[in-house]
Amino acid sequence: MKYRYLGNSGLKISEITYGNWLTHGSQVENDIATRCVQAALDAGITTFDTADAYANTAAETVLGDALAGQRRESLEIFTKVYFPTGPAGPNDTGLSRKHISESINASLRRLKTDYVDLYQAHRYDYETPLEETMQAFADIVRQGKALYIGVSEWNAQQLREAHALSRELGFQLISNQPQYSMLWRVIEEEVVPTSRELGISQIVWSPVAQGVLTGKYLPGQPAPEGSRATDEKGGADMVKSWMRDEVLERVQLLAPVASELGLTLAQLAIAWVLSNDNVASALIGASRPEQVSSNVEASGVTLSPEVLAQIDDIIGDLAERDAAQTTSPAHRLV
Repeated sequence: MKYRYLGNSGLKISEITYGNWLTHGSQVENDIATRCVQAALDAGITTFDTADAYANTAAETVLGDALAGQRRESLEIFTKVYFPTGPAGPNDTGLSRKHISESINASLRRLKTDYVDLYQAHRYDYETPLEETMQAFADIVRQGKALYIGVSEWNAQQLREAHALSRELGFQLISNQPQYSMLWRVIEEEVVPTSRELGISQIVWSPVAQGVLTGKYLPGQPAPEGSRATDEKGGADMVKSWMRDEVLERVQLLAPVASELGLTLAQLAIAWVLSNDNVASALIGASRPEQVSSNVEASGVTLSPEVLAQIDDIIGDLAERDAAQTTSPAHRLV
């Protein structure tokens, strides 16, 4: 496992981050979740990402239980705040001081820790003044409940404004967590250049495009039973936009590229996002321990300029690049 600095900070995180969206507390049994976390630890993953809204708080509880007994100083634990939790009352969502202050305390209880290494705004809140949000984050850092602050799916202008406020308030905004893959490249035009300028790293989710880039979905054939594309409760709506034969055919054309490098398609997809020097880590999830063990092999893989150009030629104009789509719809909990 290789490690990278997160933003313009001294914090090192593993190139592969283990995330438990869509799995812990919902899709997989707790004992399997614990085995997946142990597989991540065995593979050298030290960074774990969750959110209070995943499985309506249950995912944080499962992760806290799975990491119990580990040396806390050897881990980087990340969580998020924004989406509704609890009974979804008027103050149970967003980035108000009230919701942030109450949410961090609840997250720490569920995660069984005194602090998180990174606390992230899960989405931008258009209804709360940014100054209020950033002041609340500054207070949480001063209280020692979070060491660093990050965001998720913020556009370039939002990053710039938040970064300026964080500097005024005396804390570091060091990360953004966007969707990024060979097929979804909307951060490249504006978010990545702005982030490089400001000293902000990307922690990217869905590097295998909700499983499409693993090659398991074949053109002209039904999705395998038990896959995400067949699970209406587990993200099937997110996969369906890629379930077109023209996309699946291009993915199959990537198989010889991966094979030549001794990689699986999933490993190639993860190595591809890590080839972007503004990406600090790629988020992976798992429903089986062996998935973790396989995907971590992408860490440390260097793709040559020739291979990157070959991938660009294969994917071609199917990749989504529109910067206006930087922010995912708010109903997507990732």
